[in-house]
Amino acid sequence: MKEEVKEEVNREEETIASEEVYQGRILRLRIDTVRAGKKTKRREIVVHPGAAAVVAMSDEGILLVEQYRKAVESKSLEIPAGTIEAGESPEGCAMRELIEETGFRASKLDKMVEFFPSPGVSSEVIHIFRAEGLKRVSTEPELPTRVIPAEELLSMIKSGKLKDGKTIIGVLLASTTIADPE
Repeated sequence: MKEEVKEEVNREEETIASEEVYQGRILRLRIDTVRAGKKTKRREIVVHPGAAAVVAMSDEGILLVEQYRKAVESKSLEIPAGTIEAGESPEGCAMRELIEETGFRASKLDKMVEFFPSPGVSSEVIHIFRAEGLKRVSTEPELPTRVIPAEELLSMIKSGKLKDGKTIIGVLLASTTIADPE
């Protein structure tokens, strides 16, 4: 039996109307009416300024923060991260968040990747940096911190104990770099 392969048509969508229906402190919600071929569709889009996250490396492991996330009603173990402020670079945001959330500053900050966490509904881009040369600059971080060896974090990812997407991506990329340095 021969299977017919239906050719997927990847059409760009022309925006024919756009309405902002909500503006909050961090994000906005926009409803776009688009034309894709002969069809008209509505798209709900979360407009987000972007974020930066930091895989902070030490000899003992990777520095993580623990915080309660209301959207999922649970505590989450994550790499330090935050929203990019107006006029701020991703690098500046990464360093600011590292200092604010953990009390550490990095002497070296290298960009590993940038990605869209949910391109079907959001414009957010997350920039992930690798930080080395950590030095404590504050004894009062905003969040509880933990240093966990990379091998243990990989086990936590595989077992489902780590669920935060940016943390999973950052830890996997950093672990690849540890195992295969340039």
